Amino acid sequence: MNNKKDKIDIRSLSLEALQQQFISMDEKGFRAKQVYEWLWEKSCISFDAMSNISKELRTKLDEKFVINDVKIHTSQVSADKTIKNSFILHDTHLIEGVLIPTTDRMTACVSSQVGCSLTCKFCATGYMERKRNLNPDEIYDQVVLIDKQARENYGIPLSNIVYMGMGEPLLNYANVMKSIERITSEDGLNMSPKRITVSTAGIAKMICKLGDDQVKFNLALSLHAANDEKRNAIMPINEQNSLKALADALKYYYAKTKNAVTYEYIIFDGVNDNILDAMELARFCKHLPCKVNIIEYNPISMAAFVNAGEDKVEAFADYLRGQGINTNLRRSRGKDIDAACGQLAINENEKEVAKA
Repeated sequence: MNNKKDKIDIRSLSLEALQQQFISMDEKGFRAKQVYEWLWEKSCISFDAMSNISKELRTKLDEKFVINDVKIHTSQVSADKTIKNSFILHDTHLIEGVLIPTTDRMTACVSSQVGCSLTCKFCATGYMERKRNLNPDEIYDQVVLIDKQARENYGIPLSNIVYMGMGEPLLNYANVMKSIERITSEDGLNMSPKRITVSTAGIAKMICKLGDDQVKFNLALSLHAANDEKRNAIMPINEQNSLKALADALKYYYAKTKNAVTYEYIIFDGVNDNILDAMELARFCKHLPCKVNIIEYNPISMAAFVNAGEDKVEAFADYLRGQGINTNLRRSRGKDIDAACGQLAINENEKEVAKA
C-alpha cells in the first residue's frame, strides 16, 4: 500500500473504527486512542512525530494510512492586520481562509466547500464552480493553521470561528457538523461552541435539521432583503427557500434550541436601502429573538453593486433600533487584499500555480 491513493485517510475514521483497524493489525486497541489524541488534540500531521508510539508501529501506520493535511499556499497581510490565506488541499484544490484580528478577539473565517453552487450576485465565491465539499479534517486544519498564525503574528490564540468563507455550510452539513464536533470536543481542540458561528444563505430544510440536532453554536442568516422579489434577484436560493419558508424554519430552530439568530444585511445603494426595506426587515425580525448586523458591501469585479451612503445606512439602522431591534454596524476588514466578506475567490492563475 505504498501508493498514497491506496492508503486509508486516517482522519476519516472514528475512534471506534480506528480501534478496529488496530486490532486487525494485531495491535492493542489502546494504541488507537494514543494515535487519535495525536491527530485531534495535538493536531499532528506526521506519524514520525508521534513520540510515544514505537518506531515499528509508526512504520506500519505510514504504510497503511495517510494524513491529508492542508497547507498554506500563500498569505497576504492587510493594512488593518487581517491575514488572508489560500490553502492547498491534498488534491491541489485551493480554498481561502482569513484571520481577522480586533482589539477584543481573534477570529478565523473558514471555508466549507471548494467553490460554491449558490450564485449570490454580490459574492465572488458565487461566481466560481463548486468542485467539492471539504472534509471535516480540512475544515479543522484551517482552524489549526489560522490559530498558529494568530499566536505567531499577534501573540494571541484564536477566540472565535466563523463559517463564512467559501461555500454554503448547510450544503455540506454532515462534514461541517463533524468538524465542529472535533473543534469543540474535549478530545479535540476543546473550544466552546458559543464561540462558533455558522452562516447560511438560507436552506430551510437544513435550518430545521440544526434545530433537531439542538446545536449549541450560533447561527447567522445572510438575508440582505426581507422582500421575496428583491431577494430572488440577488440570491437565487430564495426561489426555493422563500422568506416564509425561512421564517418557519427559524421559528422551529428557535423552539428547539432557544438560540437567538443573527441576520446579516448588506445595504446596496438603490436596491434595498430605503425605509420601506427597513420596515420589511423589522417585520421579519419579529418572528424570533435576533440581532441585525449591517455590513458593508465589498466590491467585486463581477458585479456593479455600490454601498449605500452613510446617511442612508444610519437612517436604516436608526429605524431598526427604534423598533427595538439590536442593530450593529460592521466595518469591513481586509478589503484592500480582497479578504473581506464576499470577496473570497480563487483566480485561474493561482489554480495553475498550485497544480504545477
